Amino acid sequence: MPPIAVRLCLWSALLFAGWMVATALRSHNAVSIGILTAPLPMFAPCCASSARLLGPGAAMHFATIAISLGWFAEQMGASRGWFFGGYSYTDLLGPRLGEVPLVIPLMWFALTYARNVPANLIAWQSPVPQNQGSGSAILLSSIAAIIVTTFDLEADRYLVNVPGAREMHKKNGAWFGETVQGFWGGVFISSCIIASFCWSVYRSGLARPPWAPRRYAVVPLALYGTGKAFQVVRGHPMEIRSIAPFAMGIPLLCALAGLQRWQAAVEGVFA
Repeated sequence: MPPIAVRLCLWSALLFAGWMVATALRSHNAVSIGILTAPLPMFAPCCASSARLLGPGAAMHFATIAISLGWFAEQMGASRGWFFGGYSYTDLLGPRLGEVPLVIPLMWFALTYARNVPANLIAWQSPVPQNQGSGSAILLSSIAAIIVTTFDLEADRYLVNVPGAREMHKKNGAWFGETVQGFWGGVFISSCIIASFCWSVYRSGLARPPWAPRRYAVVPLALYGTGKAFQVVRGHPMEIRSIAPFAMGIPLLCALAGLQRWQAAVEGVFA
């Protein structure tokens, strides 16, 4: 049986998703339903995976840091134009806290965790950090933040152009109308989330499980790969479909190589 923390995360995510779906159904908007339910296939598995790989306490730290910093960054961006440049969310994403739809902070946790694991596999050939020094935390957070931003290369354009979930105030940027500031803002906030997690959790001495089944490390890679597949098939504008296999494929393949080495090392220890 999984830890109680895993079950609580899954049930809370299901209840939250049910409430969001009920909100969308009132408007009978199929696009809203799809977007509002999208965080569930990412948030709930990330909760379960992090609780097994990091331990329930560390997983809760990660979720708290990512959700709170993610909401703050989005609130400052939507209200004052900080970090990402001026923009605003439309009503398509449902209920808000301030200027930020409630689904967005959940996405920040799912995105940063699902990219933190590949970053660890690339750097340490392990899904969790092996070196807890400040320099290692900065290196890891930089790798993970860049992997997060490779997803945003297309996801941001899709949200703006297809469902119209977000409106950019400046539409003459160098990346299909989006300014470079938005991507560097994503790198900065993602780095802050992951570095804060590394410094706060691993210095606090929270115990980490000595070993977890391989499938819990595969979950974040599968989510990242699914995002890549979506961009290849449905990317907008069309040019994204050629960019995504390389921008997202290289980190994914490197992480899979790290996963193989980690699995071989684990099998040798527990043989």
